[in-house]
Amino acid sequence: MALAGCGGSSKPKPTVPAGPKVLHIVFPEGFTRAEMAERIDVVRRIAEQRRHVTPRITAAGYLAATASSPLPGTFAGDGKRRPPEGFLFPAKYAFFSDETARHFVGRQLAAFRRYWSRVDMSYARSKNLTRYDVLTIASMIEREVVVPSERRLVSAVIYNRLHLHVPIGIDAALRYGLNIPPTQSITQSELRSNSPYNVRKFRGLPPTPIGNPGLASMQAAAHPAHVDYLYYARKPDKRHHFFTASYAAFKQFLAKNGYG
Repeated sequence: MALAGCGGSSKPKPTVPAGPKVLHIVFPEGFTRAEMAERIDVVRRIAEQRRHVTPRITAAGYLAATASSPLPGTFAGDGKRRPPEGFLFPAKYAFFSDETARHFVGRQLAAFRRYWSRVDMSYARSKNLTRYDVLTIASMIEREVVVPSERRLVSAVIYNRLHLHVPIGIDAALRYGLNIPPTQSITQSELRSNSPYNVRKFRGLPPTPIGNPGLASMQAAAHPAHVDYLYYARKPDKRHHFFTASYAAFKQFLAKNGYG
């Protein structure tokens, strides 16, 4: 007599192991290496809560994988290894949950190389600027500009100030160097800082890019507008900027709009 439920059709079926899941992460243009690491932690928490999967990549692993790269030294022409700030191309990436940080960073650097190949360096070279210089300028444009049409205007201000050997005066560089949040005012003592990123005090470009620019800012950095502007300040709408070649007009704009 056969036992109930023991027929041939009741044998347990072999289980198929779950494979790695496809996840997505978005790095906005201008994000720094540190901000990208923070975004990775956010995506990890979301993946754990909503997808019930824990990605292999971590913020700490990402920072370790981006601690040093030969690519900046190749661009600068000095062969020095540096963190690849500026070379971590900002975009939307799909990645497998078991992907390592080192492999992911390799894909970002490969994306950078693809997009950089579309940047014409001829004008910048005529001004004795290296590829690393242009990328550094692009990173400042990305942190300063909201309205796309102003990219080449901010680029022109930087080129004109470099040509005149006066400080370029972009506070985003000092904020990067001293890790000052964008919501926090810069103090007088910070403005007097000897940080090499204090381009209000020191002439020339900061020593590294201050974020990771997209293609449009790279192209603007290589091809500034042909204008004589030396000054700009944000308008009350917090999006557009006032540009001028006149210091008197610049001071008048600041006074009229309540700048301290």
